[in-house]
Amino acid sequence: MTEARAARDELFADLVKEHQVSLRVFVRSLGVESGWVDDLAQDTFVVAYREMDSYDPDRDFGKWLRGIARNLVRNELRKRGRHRRILHESLSQHLLDLAEKEKDREVDVTQLSALRDCVEQLPGRSRELVRSRYYEGWDATILADKFEMKAATVRQTLLRIRRQLYQCINQRVKEV
Repeated sequence: MTEARAARDELFADLVKEHQVSLRVFVRSLGVESGWVDDLAQDTFVVAYREMDSYDPDRDFGKWLRGIARNLVRNELRKRGRHRRILHESLSQHLLDLAEKEKDREVDVTQLSALRDCVEQLPGRSRELVRSRYYEGWDATILADKFEMKAATVRQTLLRIRRQLYQCINQRVKEV
């Protein structure tokens, strides 16, 4: 092994140590099942190592890694029939879209992860109501028909769920 390669490998190992925790949190915040987070984070580092020659050292390494991770999660969504690594396709797609919009700004992955976890903890009907409203974009009238409720009841239920999610997210963020 040449000295240059040894130095490069040592630098990469230091970068992995520095970014491994935040990358795992980011991957989880994209809706990846907890059992697959380490695998996708490792895949991200493997791709980063292979592409290290194309990395611009003037760029933020963490942002570069998150871009690779986003692409890997997108690939998982495309091949969803082969593996079940992604929790909810629509939720993951929404989180990917949000992360894409935020890629130039620092994404608060702790809050995204907390939101995803809190939505997952909702009872099934509440979770479906949230998904239908915020990820499918259905209005209260359509939701009222689907859930056999009055539109006013749908709006009130969503208000209660949002308050519940707000409290849950704040609690999780305080724990971090």
